[in-house]
Amino acid sequence: MKNRIKQYRAAKVFTQKDLSKRAGCSRQTMNFMEKSKYTPSLSLEFLIADILEVDIIELFIREQKEGGENND
Repeated sequence: MKNRIKQYRAAKVFTQKDLSKRAGCSRQTMNFMEKSKYTPSLSLEFLIADILEVDIIELFIREQKEGGENND
């Protein structure tokens, strides 16, 4: 899942360490999330969105499967 964590974090002038501390995860986990190498739990997604004061839909981008349909 792609996200805009880095952009919104930078807009709030938070470092990865600042945001990870507020979200209760490691800086390395935050780094992996920003690089879309780790998909956080839904509760962590909501927490990060709350911390960054942004709607979760604006922060996380659900990728389409081939054919353009989401069959989840």
